[in-house]
Amino acid sequence: MQGSVREATERLERILLSPYASFSDESLGRRKIEEPDSVRTCFQRDRDRILHSKPFRRLKHKTQVFIAPQGDHYRTRLTHTLEVSQIARTIGRALRLNEDLIEAIALGHDVGHTPFGHAGEAALDEAIREAGGSEGFRHYEQSLRIVDHLPDLNLTQETRMGIGGHSKGQRDLTAHDGEPTSTLEAAVVRISDRIAYVNHDLDDALRSGIIQEIPKAFGTLGATHSERVGLMVGDVITNSLDRPSIHLSESLMAMLNDLKDWLFQYVYFKYPTVLPDTQKAKDLVKELFRHYLEPGHLPVGFEGFQGAIDYVSGMTDRFAMDTFENLRVPRGFRNVFRIE
Repeated sequence: MQGSVREATERLERILLSPYASFSDESLGRRKIEEPDSVRTCFQRDRDRILHSKPFRRLKHKTQVFIAPQGDHYRTRLTHTLEVSQIARTIGRALRLNEDLIEAIALGHDVGHTPFGHAGEAALDEAIREAGGSEGFRHYEQSLRIVDHLPDLNLTQETRMGIGGHSKGQRDLTAHDGEPTSTLEAAVVRISDRIAYVNHDLDDALRSGIIQEIPKAFGTLGATHSERVGLMVGDVITNSLDRPSIHLSESLMAMLNDLKDWLFQYVYFKYPTVLPDTQKAKDLVKELFRHYLEPGHLPVGFEGFQGAIDYVSGMTDRFAMDTFENLRVPRGFRNVFRIE
């Protein structure tokens, strides 16, 4: 075979992938020019760089929704990421899109999340604004900052744009979310993120007992987690095959948005009121941020206002609690008064 393994893979992409896919040999490139790898395509290299990075490994000790749950089966930010990746790859393969780009975006999309999940994100956003930072904090922007600077993974523009544009927050999904503002692969991850979290957060909420059952209005989605995910994935594939954008049927999109709204009302907003540790976690994040804003408190490699954001947002739940204890609990008291 003439040329490298990478070049052979790039030729196969031309044969196997949809004309709407992102082709490795047409990448917009990296911010800093590098020699191509002899084996891996540019998107495969992006995936590997994220997978082997420290920010990715820290996701295993970051909360998804439930803080320090008693049980081994609740999702963490890492397992959420893996579920998004698998859902997105399943859709991407069926639509003959570039799975390597999809996987790279999916694996990197949440590396900027704070400790303690959405409670930590809200707390850091509030603390930043209270300290005069008008932009606040958004995890998807921090995810892009991390892969660009902490460390600089020098990813392709396609992966970077997908990471920076993945989040919907509390907003409804619309037909616009399936439009290729950067790539179709990015649109697949954006929709897969919503499919993943509404389903696994529903599953975890049932396990925790914060809800007792799923409303009958959502019964047509399926009786099990697997059935619900399968229905949504199949709907995306059916409505997007051989089209230049990603679509859900109108009926499923409406129901998915209704389910998201129901989760916000009965899980995400309710959870802090029935589990007071949520407010404790928010107070802890705010206190750490205020501490690291003071001159001389940041470790080497971090500086100023942005350095405090970077350092605190990069903490795992466990490291944040240990750091707070080291800073605020007198050493002689630690064996007597334990922070729970």
